[in-house]
Amino acid sequence: MIEVKNLIKNYGKYEAVKDISVKIETGEVVGFLGPNGAGKSTTMNIITGYISASGGEVSIDGFDILKNPKEAKKRIGYLPEIPPLYVDMSVEEYLKFAAELKGVKKADIKNMLNDIMEKIKISHVSGKLIKNLSKGYRQRVGLAQALVGYPEALILDEPTVGLDPKQIIEIRDVIKELSKDHTIILSSHILSEVSAVCSRVIIINKGKLVAVDTPDSLSEKLGQNRLKVKIKGTDENIIEAFKDENIFELVEKTDADEQGVTEFIVKGKEDIDCREAVFDKAVKNNFKLLMLKPEKMSLEEVFLQVTEDDNFNLDKNDIEESKENKCEEE
Repeated sequence: MIEVKNLIKNYGKYEAVKDISVKIETGEVVGFLGPNGAGKSTTMNIITGYISASGGEVSIDGFDILKNPKEAKKRIGYLPEIPPLYVDMSVEEYLKFAAELKGVKKADIKNMLNDIMEKIKISHVSGKLIKNLSKGYRQRVGLAQALVGYPEALILDEPTVGLDPKQIIEIRDVIKELSKDHTIILSSHILSEVSAVCSRVIIINKGKLVAVDTPDSLSEKLGQNRLKVKIKGTDENIIEAFKDENIFELVEKTDADEQGVTEFIVKGKEDIDCREAVFDKAVKNNFKLLMLKPEKMSLEEVFLQVTEDDNFNLDKNDIEESKENKCEEE
């Protein structure tokens, strides 16, 4: 549905986007992640045709965004971080204006807008001026604008930014409903939201692609040799006994869920079986080992690892593998 090949964007000597290639299949809901200044918004603006690339190609459903912009843009609905609203218009007036700009046939506008407002749950405020709406409802109006023309793909840049928890849940539910009929790229700093909604994540850092996969697969790959350990006792020496830099690269105490027990996370160094190492340490120190189990990394932990480690390299075979796995699932 959306294919990006060797995308580059330079601002003078500054490289904002550095040779990004990724493919998003029809029906996918993909989280697009990265720290502030990583190049997320720049990449999305290029995909939508809002700005041009310095190099590379973007195609939407087979149509090049530069060579055939009219056909490509018909297939995209875009919600920027700050929705482009005309606040002195009513909701219905604004959406009608958006429909006219997008070239929707006049005979189809009324039924289309009624359908979209029903989906986004803003029918009851259709006659209100946008300036009199809450931020949550303004965000809904922006989302409705993106749906005008029934595009196959939706690109949503921070759709829940600045909303309260109740509004975030409401918008998230709307996005889940829309995902049944649309390919969606979702950029968000709320990683729990991405985990709840997205089937795959794309992570960029300093303009480079650093990871592409499902949240579970990334957690499994990056969390290999990572264990949660429970040992009877609360002596501080328990944790100290495991702080062996030749064996473990991480030893981190966590809150215990029962009294009289020490819990912690350990990660073994490369080529070391963490299970054997923990067992040997427990035996050597006469510790009573109560639990030893693999510990999955959260998406937040995955994100921090791939964006804070400047030496982290993307294995391009993983991209191809994630595509193959996606095809097998379908």
